[in-house]
Amino acid sequence: MASHPPTLAEAMPALLRHEGVWRGTYRIVDLEGRTLDLHRSTIEVRFPADGPYAYVQRNHFVWPDGRELRVEHPGVYRDGMLVWDTDHIAGHAWQGDERTCILTWRRKDQPDSHLYELIVLADTGVTRARTWHWFRQGRLYQRTLIEEERVAD
Repeated sequence: MASHPPTLAEAMPALLRHEGVWRGTYRIVDLEGRTLDLHRSTIEVRFPADGPYAYVQRNHFVWPDGRELRVEHPGVYRDGMLVWDTDHIAGHAWQGDERTCILTWRRKDQPDSHLYELIVLADTGVTRARTWHWFRQGRLYQRTLIEEERVAD
């Protein structure tokens, strides 16, 4: 009997628990822990039932000075991972354990940087913590610390 490759739900059930709308803060810090940037975020995560994408994330960022940024990150499911290659980012994600997802990616506006991200969902599913580790030429140079709370399904 031939086996089928695992579906997204089978390979990454922890990721499916992130569907919904999340509000929080992004704090970018240098290696000494000094804040370089702080802004609010609203992140919407969806898993479309049909269409070309297995995952769509919509980000809305707001800075204290009134600046705003909206960006969408659609992803496809391939080879047991979620894969992105958009105008803004390229990378992939996989499940670590029942509450964690791990990503490695780069921002296309900063081609000399590479990021590693860990997303940890609380047992309740109501809050999550994310950390980005930024590397340039093989050296860590900053981190992004993200705290979020689910505000809608």
